[in-house]
Amino acid sequence: MAKEIIVPKNVRKARGFADAIKVGKTIYVAGQVARDESGTVVGKGDIVAQTEQAYENLKRVLAAAGASVTDIVKMNIFCLDLDRFKKTGEVRRRYFGDHFPATTAVQVARLMDPDYLIEVEVIAVLD
Repeated sequence: MAKEIIVPKNVRKARGFADAIKVGKTIYVAGQVARDESGTVVGKGDIVAQTEQAYENLKRVLAAAGASVTDIVKMNIFCLDLDRFKKTGEVRRRYFGDHFPATTAVQVARLMDPDYLIEVEVIAVLD
């Protein structure tokens, strides 16, 4: 089965990896973080702002692959502090509404950049 590398135009360009790869009807989205289109970290020290930017990046990557957040079947969330992550429920409801993909949230010791508080990766499946 052919693999299609997804290169969204409205997300910071990935270097050394693909933002997403589409294989058939399945889309594997790499971890999205709180970087805007210019590469600037959004919301330093603010888990809510960083979660919103990560979800916005997910939404954009999925759109470039012909999908939306309602196509997500699996979500992995990596964050530095699960207690602070609890503050992000409203952001999740705004982006996902009543859609509840299978989700794992884990606390990690560190992420790629010391300013990151959260990273979110997903698998989506098109109908």
